[in-house]
Amino acid sequence: MKKVWLWLLLGVLFVSFLLAGCGPQVEYEIGIMQLADHPALNAARDGFIEALQEEGFVDGENISLNIQNAHGEIATASTIAEGFVADQVDLILAIATGAAEAAYNATKEIPIVITAVTDPVNTGLAESLEHPGTNVTGTHDMNPIVEQLELLKEIIPEAATLGVIYNSGEENSQVQVEILEKKAPQFGLTVIKAPVTATGEVSTAAESLVGKVDAIYVPTDNTVVSAFASVVQVSEEHLIPVIPGEENCVKQGGLATIGIDYFKLGYQTGKMAVKILRGAAEPATMPIEGQSEYNVIVNKTTAKKLKITLPQDLLERAEVIE
Repeated sequence: MKKVWLWLLLGVLFVSFLLAGCGPQVEYEIGIMQLADHPALNAARDGFIEALQEEGFVDGENISLNIQNAHGEIATASTIAEGFVADQVDLILAIATGAAEAAYNATKEIPIVITAVTDPVNTGLAESLEHPGTNVTGTHDMNPIVEQLELLKEIIPEAATLGVIYNSGEENSQVQVEILEKKAPQFGLTVIKAPVTATGEVSTAAESLVGKVDAIYVPTDNTVVSAFASVVQVSEEHLIPVIPGEENCVKQGGLATIGIDYFKLGYQTGKMAVKILRGAAEPATMPIEGQSEYNVIVNKTTAKKLKITLPQDLLERAEVIE
């Protein structure tokens, strides 16, 4: 009888061993941190994950994704980054400037790929776009501001004053506003700034521009974009067109833009991450990339609400939101 029980025990152990061997074998731990929860950053995250999947890196099979959101709090982003370091993840995806800075402050060893970061050089994340020289690479989302100003003048040739709502504490926004102020005079535009420090101030900032501006510009600013609905409300009430820095805001009620597709940008970043995971590239020598093609997008419904007639040739070349 003892021999029977012994053989049964050995059989159970053998089967358990086989089942364990058949289970998913996680090869890489990836920490994903985004600074805030809004459509552009969510799209960048989803694009990144899709690129991984296309390359055979599937969550729960051969990789493990730890997805965290700082909800706009820099202190929370720092805590998340420190947690990733403590967990010894193999790679970090940092979405938006604040998240990227938190990750870089937490580690100079773990590879970091970034996306939705406007100026990684100016913020000290990289020595240059061509040769980062650090553990950081990925994609930037510097806006085609000149082209966006051209689009504004194409739609509203008589526009002379342009309001800009931005978080004065966001470095990526400061960079964009500086470019805007420098380039706007070339188009006969005077810039009036309406800075904010929190989402709760966005509506008041938009109201402060009423009667002073012919249009409003919103850069790729995480604070303002998170409260973009309040800008649209002011826009519709006072018939002030809004040119946002990215296309998701046009879908939410902005008039038009030449902007970045954040899903594609995240996807591009995911392809770069795959090269790092496979040992085919290192962040220090992997150029930080921008989006090679921009989308022209207009919201026909918004134009109707604002009593604006969109040029026919613009409608023919743009993606039109009905």
